[in-house]
Amino acid sequence: MVDRKPPRVLGGERETLTSLLQYQRDSFARKVAGVSEEDARRSPVASGTTLLWLAKHLARAEHIWLVHRFLGADEPLIDDSVHDDDTLAAAVDALRSTWARMDAIIAAHRFDELAQTTGGEPPVDLRWIVMHLLEEVARHAGHADILRELIDGETGR
Repeated sequence: MVDRKPPRVLGGERETLTSLLQYQRDSFARKVAGVSEEDARRSPVASGTTLLWLAKHLARAEHIWLVHRFLGADEPLIDDSVHDDDTLAAAVDALRSTWARMDAIIAAHRFDELAQTTGGEPPVDLRWIVMHLLEEVARHAGHADILRELIDGETGR
């Protein structure tokens, strides 16, 4: 796997943060590309984390933060449980579809707009949510990197 460096962006805050978020998203998708369905469900770590679960979980995380908490929308949560009929390809397709919707939400709002729901926590704005998603996706892309290396030795971003 080719090791790709993060983009160097000279734009403003929004362009920089969204470019880095997309870089981490793409890094995750590259990390799981070419993995067999069997290996996508296999966990070589004590926590039981799998590449398939990570793909489903990342879609859920972005959906919770932007649709439920930021917009305050009342719609069913994305399920990140792994079911017998799940496939990695379908999970990655669903993840990519989620990105398009989340990007549209981010583009349509100011970074200083507050989330509609807090879950009992202090309020946060869209800027905080995008930065949190950046670290969340990066953290899980790192998990995927470790899992992939343990599964078949593939490394790189």
